[in-house]
Amino acid sequence: MLNINDYAVIVGQDIIDELHILGQKLQEKTVQNINSTAVGGGVAEILTRMVPLLRQLGVNARWDVMKGNEKFFNITKKFHNALHGVNEDISSDDLRYFLEVNRENAEEINSFDDIVFIHDPQPIALIEKKKDIGKKWVWRCHIDFTDPQPDIMNFLKSYIEKYDSAVFSAPAFSKDISIPQILISPSIDPLSDKNKELMPEMVDSVLVRLGIDKDRPIVTQISRFDYLKDPLGVIEVYKKVKKYIDIQLVLAGGGATDDPEGMKVLEGVRSKAADDRDIHVILLPPSSDIEINALQRASTVILQKSLKEGFGLTVSEALWKAKPVIASAVGGIPLQIKHKYSGILSHSIDGTSHYLKQLLNEPEYAQKLGINGKEHIKNNFLITRHIRDYLLLFISLYHEEDVIYL
Repeated sequence: MLNINDYAVIVGQDIIDELHILGQKLQEKTVQNINSTAVGGGVAEILTRMVPLLRQLGVNARWDVMKGNEKFFNITKKFHNALHGVNEDISSDDLRYFLEVNRENAEEINSFDDIVFIHDPQPIALIEKKKDIGKKWVWRCHIDFTDPQPDIMNFLKSYIEKYDSAVFSAPAFSKDISIPQILISPSIDPLSDKNKELMPEMVDSVLVRLGIDKDRPIVTQISRFDYLKDPLGVIEVYKKVKKYIDIQLVLAGGGATDDPEGMKVLEGVRSKAADDRDIHVILLPPSSDIEINALQRASTVILQKSLKEGFGLTVSEALWKAKPVIASAVGGIPLQIKHKYSGILSHSIDGTSHYLKQLLNEPEYAQKLGINGKEHIKNNFLITRHIRDYLLLFISLYHEEDVIYL
């Protein structure tokens, strides 16, 4: 069972004491998180760990998941792609149906709490209830907002500006909107099954079960099967490096109930990898945190070759395990990696291939990057810092005159 006091051995007792003090200031308030899926993706993963910890701190927190059918999630996937700069044809009928589903959900939700915390675009139009019921409303954006398609951005902006404040994961995502914007980066839980220490025997058993040779270098990318994670580009990197070094590639990840494109992407990856037994394409069920942990700990180098990225928690996960990471310089990834100090930032297939060969040939340098990376994650991207930021945000909603927004 989760216990907030168990984190003291990692972050220090002073941090835990501060969280208890902040939690006491919210004991008379209720916080309601609403998102679009209970399984798959970083939002569900964070809420699974955070909501119980908030309750231990005296905050009456809960988590609701909105309802949607295949048509709705196909539309919101187009929203997702468009917000990442992909040219999507989103019709007026699509927008009308999106609003219809949001309004149906608004009527079906039994009650709304003192603070309604909406995550990402799918449930954004629930804010229409504010004019009838009041409350404090916060919209939390977990995706890359750097270069959104203007028409869908303008559509969403008309709803964003009805909120009391908006939260983004990186400074580059801030927009010209009329409400306060707050920077709160996501986090990992160092005590979760995905990040806790594992015995070497456990790591070895996972490799044996998945048919991976522990005696040869292992290059891994852990991600949902999504075009924007560029798994086909990772295979190109592998093929370039394989000419010089006998490596194995692991592409492992699951799906999310609100992402209908996942299986199509997976089929394309399997097709491209079909003639190479050293490429391991692994579809993981939702309960595979130990397997992900073991794969990361067994890896020689970990990649995150995203084309767009809201934050990329798999980078923090890998760095927490003191692994050398090569990742694209997009979204929130540069917050996690200082180039050539706590990891490597890359901009292309050729660049990623170059750095991968370097790290494989210079293990001492690779090890140093991993050590520095773990310290950076410890200081900035653990769940205790994330909880502190959220508690301060919730408190600020009732003391707006004392807050300076940057």
